Amino acid sequence: MRDGNGGSIINMSSGSGKVGVVRQTNYSAAKAGIVGLTKAAAKEVARVGVRVNAIQPGFIRTAMTDGMREDIKQQKIAEVPLGRAGEPHEVANVALFVASDLSSYVTATGDRGHRWPQHVTIHVEHRGVHA
Repeated sequence: MRDGNGGSIINMSSGSGKVGVVRQTNYSAAKAGIVGLTKAAAKEVARVGVRVNAIQPGFIRTAMTDGMREDIKQQKIAEVPLGRAGEPHEVANVALFVASDLSSYVTATGDRGHRWPQHVTIHVEHRGVHA
């Protein structure tokens, strides 16, 4: 990618890295670290046409969430406006968009104070998709 061909790097984080989760301090910290890594890498490689983004899924049906106590799972689902857990393929669809040319002007470097390239924060979580 650094040879000038450009490309897209997609890191998977978690909504837990944004808000923190009780009894998952290590997981939340690791996922927050991915966001910092993504922003730093995006600044480093944007000049050679490489876009770097992170996706932060929220409550998604996985083997991990399937193993949760039912009452806790239902509490989490109650926080989701759509009233259900997200599905892995829905997160994959976000990754397809971020990897595609449809998002050719989307990279994690677009913090305030930078003129370009712009970024879109895509949180696939219980509050919906924010762009």
